[in-house]
Amino acid sequence: MSQPKYYGLNELREMFLHFFETKDHLRLPSFSLIPQNDASLLLINSGMAPMKPYFTGEQEPPRHRVTTCQKCIRTGDIENIGHTARHGTYFEMLGNFSFGDYFKNEAIHWAWEFLTSPEWVGLDPNRLYPSVFAGNETTPADDEAFRIWHEEIGIPEDRIFKFGKADNFWEHGSGPCGPCSEIYYDRGEKYGCGKPGCTVGCDCDRYMEVWNVVFSQFDNDGHDHYTELKQKNIDTGMGLERLAVVCQDVDSLFDVDTVMNITNKVTEITGASYGQSQEKDVSLRVITDHIRSASFMICDGVLPSNEGRGYVLRRLLRRAARHGKLLGVNRPFLYEVVDTVVHENEGHYPELRERQAYITKVIRVEEENFAKTIDGGMKIFDQLLAEHKEKGETTFSGADAFKLYDTYGFPIDLTIEMVEDAGMTLDRSAFDQEMQEQKTRAREARKALGDLGWAGVEFGKDIPSTEFVGYDHDTVEDAKVVALVVEDELAEELMTGVDGIVVLDKTPFYAEMGGQVADHGVITCGGAKFEVNNVQKNKGGKFMHYGKVVSGTFKVGETVTASIDAERRKGVRRAHSATHLLDAALKKVLGDHVHQAGSLVEPDRLRFDFTHFEAITPEQLAQVDKLVNDAILEGIPVVTEVLPIEEAKKKGAVAMFGEKYSDVVRVVEMGGVSMEFCGGTHVDNTAKVGPFRIKSEASVASGVRRIEATVGQLTLDTINRNQQVLFHIAQMFKTNPGELENRLEQQMNEMKDLRHELEKFKEQASLGEARSFLASAKTVGELKVITAQRDGMDAAAMRKQGDFLRDKEPGVVGVLASVNDGKVTLLAVCGKDAVAKGVKAGDIIKAIAPICGGKGGGKPDSAMGGGTEVSKVDDALAAVDDFVAGKL
Repeated sequence: MSQPKYYGLNELREMFLHFFETKDHLRLPSFSLIPQNDASLLLINSGMAPMKPYFTGEQEPPRHRVTTCQKCIRTGDIENIGHTARHGTYFEMLGNFSFGDYFKNEAIHWAWEFLTSPEWVGLDPNRLYPSVFAGNETTPADDEAFRIWHEEIGIPEDRIFKFGKADNFWEHGSGPCGPCSEIYYDRGEKYGCGKPGCTVGCDCDRYMEVWNVVFSQFDNDGHDHYTELKQKNIDTGMGLERLAVVCQDVDSLFDVDTVMNITNKVTEITGASYGQSQEKDVSLRVITDHIRSASFMICDGVLPSNEGRGYVLRRLLRRAARHGKLLGVNRPFLYEVVDTVVHENEGHYPELRERQAYITKVIRVEEENFAKTIDGGMKIFDQLLAEHKEKGETTFSGADAFKLYDTYGFPIDLTIEMVEDAGMTLDRSAFDQEMQEQKTRAREARKALGDLGWAGVEFGKDIPSTEFVGYDHDTVEDAKVVALVVEDELAEELMTGVDGIVVLDKTPFYAEMGGQVADHGVITCGGAKFEVNNVQKNKGGKFMHYGKVVSGTFKVGETVTASIDAERRKGVRRAHSATHLLDAALKKVLGDHVHQAGSLVEPDRLRFDFTHFEAITPEQLAQVDKLVNDAILEGIPVVTEVLPIEEAKKKGAVAMFGEKYSDVVRVVEMGGVSMEFCGGTHVDNTAKVGPFRIKSEASVASGVRRIEATVGQLTLDTINRNQQVLFHIAQMFKTNPGELENRLEQQMNEMKDLRHELEKFKEQASLGEARSFLASAKTVGELKVITAQRDGMDAAAMRKQGDFLRDKEPGVVGVLASVNDGKVTLLAVCGKDAVAKGVKAGDIIKAIAPICGGKGGGKPDSAMGGGTEVSKVDDALAAVDDFVAGKL
């Protein structure tokens, strides 16, 4: 059997895509790893997954022949990563697809041509073995595929393998499905298990599947009843890394060129050599695999979190960081590997290079945060593990695992892995029980909250849910009081001066939710008046109006008028619509990784938290501000629709932060700018939002930024105040606002010139004073000794005087003292003749500074010191003469 020709992974990818372009396929870029409008998937895990709508006929494909190389993540076998040659979380799936165009004949012939033709991959045909569906009692055998392989391709019957549903039939519940045909490559005996009869289908690594084409020809009704599809499709999947393993004749996907280059970078950082030991190889493989996965996930907008795909990312990074520690690296280092991942993949995925700085930042922050967690938790884990082993136990306590999780933030999956590494098992059921008890305690604590605790309490099935009519009405004149609460007890009436809760059968008051504050207003009945200052919605759908009776009495069963503060609601509407516009603008300027992480919508004021790992530049903020105001000036109609959730997703509506939605949702659309799921209140046209201004941008948590902004009247008030200040300042400078900048610049230049002149004057005065010091100097031996005190003089001015004295008179010994704010500053200078005679400035300061309760020192010709005893300055200066005389 001939050896395959060597091709690099990147070369194979391009070769495959180009091959199918010659077969009139449209090359599409890889779809994002984040599924779009598909709640059934956490992350894209196959080449066909993003194209489900094309297969089902829900959407028209851009062309009926398509080829892609799709990024994929699979985490079902994460514990096996590094331990086996075939498991990886990130991989690329090569695919060619037909949506109602060609079918089995073309798909099989093209697969064989690509794999065996010398113009393309050129594998030895004698090492390739196809398989087909054998059939069963509900579905016929795929005799057509068998015939094509045997009669048209020319494969002998004994080299075509027939397998059952588990291997050669693709289906996922009800819907389109069909038989598949796989192609296996014989890698040779060295990869085999050595057992008699080892052949295609064996669990060993000798026969590697390199091609799988699904013939989507049936529709399954979910009860194993199959009918022929009108539109038959082709879905081909081939693992790029697997093909590279074959062409490069290496042991595993970790030995493929681009992957091994990443491993080489990891070995450079960790100092661990690949092939040195099984334990180190596992760690190197884990780090290599996980950093590839993490880099691509972050590039596509996934951020570390404690749920969903964000938790998958967090788990991969933490697992990789832990294996780094096993290799002796006790600092963040994963981020250093990102550049190599980018370098190996940027030819086909240029977005990696574009977002490299962001990917690196996310990984480094996550590593640093985890380092704090793991360092504290590891010590506790080691103690707990030692205690279990001392007792001879083989099961790690669920309560201890929960303590690590709850107190130290230690992830349970990491605890499980470490326990297994120690040869023990973890009592997961006990851990889960502790988690459930914690949730129960949290619920009890919420019930004990008092007033707002009623938001979680059910009133009883006899009291109906409140109907919210506030989208269309500011006032309701026929609302009925269905319940009253006073001092945490249900009551029949509320009297004047009493704080309480009113529950109505219908209301225009918006209950606080989704970040939007509750409406304020009044509920009246004849002369009775209840002022509403908060509204909460309980789990039974009742709107609880919190407030106080200011006059009269309210009774259960009465008909009342409920009126919101309409002007306040207008301000809330403006701010809420602006929040949607801001979210859209941030995504456009910063990227699709931006997701809402919290919000607060108040009258004409908003606070918006979002995922982003670095400060926004002033230029980016200006762009965001402009985009929002452009949308406002455009006067876009704001349209709301109530739709089935699946229909809303198909339209492209985006779910907002942390919301759980029912089967029917409300969609708020602002032209082509924004389309969100939202139950809040909005303006009917963006023009009514009024001027939008960003007040601040800052970090509020790791990877979370916050923007605060104003709209409408609040922005106008700020503009007016600022304008008044501007006019007032302009009057002070006797100019108009338009000329104020020039006038201020002129004033600043004049002040700068004046300061310069003043400094020159002070310097001349200081030097004049220094000349007078020389004229009155005392003679000690052959030297001139000067001592003087000039309080209020700063150190710089003292140095100038000292330098003048030293340079003017070679035989001078000068000591100056100054008192400022209760502290003494001393300066000593010695001319070159004085230094030659052994009198040094540094020695003088060391001798006299202690007299003032301080210390100091310096060079022979210039030195400084200080002290705190102001009253001793005269004594210090008096000691200079004796010091000089003693040296002479």
